[in-house]
Amino acid sequence: MLALFFFLVLISSPFHLASALDFCVADLSLPDGPAGYSCKNPSKVTVNDFVFSGLGKVGAINPLIKAAVTPAFSAQFPGINGLGVSLARLDLLVDGVVPMHTHPSASEVLFVVEGTICAGFISSANKVYFKTLNKGDIMVFPQGLLHFQFNSGTTTALAIVSFSDPSPGLQILDFALFGNDLASAIVEEVTFLDDAQVKKLKKVLGGTG
Repeated sequence: MLALFFFLVLISSPFHLASALDFCVADLSLPDGPAGYSCKNPSKVTVNDFVFSGLGKVGAINPLIKAAVTPAFSAQFPGINGLGVSLARLDLLVDGVVPMHTHPSASEVLFVVEGTICAGFISSANKVYFKTLNKGDIMVFPQGLLHFQFNSGTTTALAIVSFSDPSPGLQILDFALFGNDLASAIVEEVTFLDDAQVKKLKKVLGGTG
């Protein structure tokens, strides 16, 4: 009976279920969900589902932050769906910045390819971990913690970023606070900022109220 019990536990374990399929290429015609995309019919999977060429060139630069983030998440790269990995390319012009943000679903590893990037994160104890990174340096940002990067050099900086989830999620603090329709009076109450500051930031970041 004991042997039978362990056998049943083994065959019902998540590891067994995960290993039952070699892969689960995302079916982008169906909605994404908490468990990722549904699997594409294996008969329709091709080698192109496992290849992504979008990180070979600079993405569209956002003039507000002077930076471009080019994702290779499951929505762009169906072959990584369910595999617990994803990538992105980060291009930072001089004075470019990725504002304080968080990835709710993934830890992040940043590898500096060119240039100089200052980066840091804030722990749940409000301790700051900050470092100037040069070509070849790597820094990790734990899942869910607020973090940031900015170009502190005199030339464009390039980094490749990896994540521990095919859909890491993103919430940028500035836009969360000032890019919404929450009444300015409430934002002022919870941020200790005055009315003029809040309205100025809402105007810059597209908020209303």
